Amino acid sequence: MNWIKNNFLGMALSILLALAAWKLGNLVPIVGGPVFGIVLGIIINNTIGKPKVTLPGIMFTSKKILTWAIVVLGAGLSLTQVLKTGLSSFSVTIFTLAASFITAFAVGKLLGIPYKLKALIGVGTAICGGSAIAAISPIIEADDMEISYSISTIFLFNIIAVLIFPPIGHLLRFSDKAFGLWAGTAINDTSSVVAAGYAYSNVAGAYATIVKLTRTTMIIPISLIFAFVTAYKKKKESKQDSKVNYSFRKIFPWFIIWFLVASLLNTLGIFKGDSLTYINTTGRFMIVTAMSAIGLNTDLKKMVSNGVRPILLGLIVWFSVANVSILVQFVTGQI
Repeated sequence: MNWIKNNFLGMALSILLALAAWKLGNLVPIVGGPVFGIVLGIIINNTIGKPKVTLPGIMFTSKKILTWAIVVLGAGLSLTQVLKTGLSSFSVTIFTLAASFITAFAVGKLLGIPYKLKALIGVGTAICGGSAIAAISPIIEADDMEISYSISTIFLFNIIAVLIFPPIGHLLRFSDKAFGLWAGTAINDTSSVVAAGYAYSNVAGAYATIVKLTRTTMIIPISLIFAFVTAYKKKKESKQDSKVNYSFRKIFPWFIIWFLVASLLNTLGIFKGDSLTYINTTGRFMIVTAMSAIGLNTDLKKMVSNGVRPILLGLIVWFSVANVSILVQFVTGQI
């Protein structure tokens, strides 16, 4: 009862904002509910503010509900379908992942961008935008401002991609499959991939969506890698400072294991028909709710103080991934 009492008001406020963001996201799918949730939260937090009594619930929603959402989204993923498509898109996916992280950390270092922000922009561009950022942020212990900034940066280039990818694809005379593979590996958010793919053709849209689902499974190994990196950093700090508590068990992203379990249950056919639709909808709404809470915890002044460098990094990483996707397809004879 104390748990409910302490968190109820903050969760209620987050859900209320999420309902508005969900509606707006359905009206303007190119933007999407998660982005509307963050924006609404930021507006409220930086204008009228939020009651102090809502703070515990908002923190709970931005952290715990976020990780639970990843598990629920896993139930909408069929590993059989992923494996089938993954074999044909594996080389492009691996090279674009490598390009994203190498560019994010190398260029980010030159721009003087903090490690956590580099990691979030890199993983958001490499895998699947907001969902990947949501999965990695608790592992590297990113704060809400860093999450907001990285998602806002990723969103900006999602919008640009939806607008420019189809005409570029026609200009370069890509086949439907080649464009679907390009969109599925070089555009971040699922809704943006679907929008760009179907703007090109129905065949391209269907293939881009499956490639994107395949790419989403990379959340699992990437999360584990970040968990080991974080554990190594914590262990090193604990040797230098006795006040730092190191526990790999606490750092390990257990929710990723449950994500995999949920995916396996779907693959085995446990979830069918309408139940699968409800699960996917619930997972997406939980993400919007968590993002609304993150917005409510974001200080716009601190966010703006980072300047344009993270946005510049996002542009360079996105440009790198888009070009590497085309290059690998060309080299492997898929274009």
